[in-house]
Amino acid sequence: MNDTSPKAAVEQDLVRELARLMSETDLTEIEVEKGDLRVRVARTPPAQLAMPATPTYLPAPAAPIPAAIAAAAPASARPADHPGAITSPMVGTAYRRPSPESKPFIEVGSRVDVGDKLLLVEAMKTFNDIVAPRAGTVAAIFFEDGQPVEYGEPLLIIE
Repeated sequence: MNDTSPKAAVEQDLVRELARLMSETDLTEIEVEKGDLRVRVARTPPAQLAMPATPTYLPAPAAPIPAAIAAAAPASARPADHPGAITSPMVGTAYRRPSPESKPFIEVGSRVDVGDKLLLVEAMKTFNDIVAPRAGTVAAIFFEDGQPVEYGEPLLIIE
């Protein structure tokens, strides 16, 4: 990448930003595609000691799963399999509030309508609104404010 054109500089900045994001979130691979530009950054994870791998799709819940959900779901069910699960549309950092001093957009038990803002996911210094695709009540929230999230990771359940 010895090209000094403005496009090459933007691509180098993008690669640096993706590498920073990978480092902050312990990802081993990330791919971005925009128009005719496609960038994939991957790294080999450091050697692990003999420790069992933890699945990345099951974060520690920020709030306990309500008894109604736990009773209705079989023991092997994952939160992402719940019909009311809202999953992350991207890799980034999830925020429950617009700023540290603000109250959260939602809490367990909050009533939401279609289009209501549920949370923000920051990806590459851009805050993305995640809105309710359906009306209902927030039954569970599976992430802490400021927690890194993966694509497809369950964030909350709306019943």
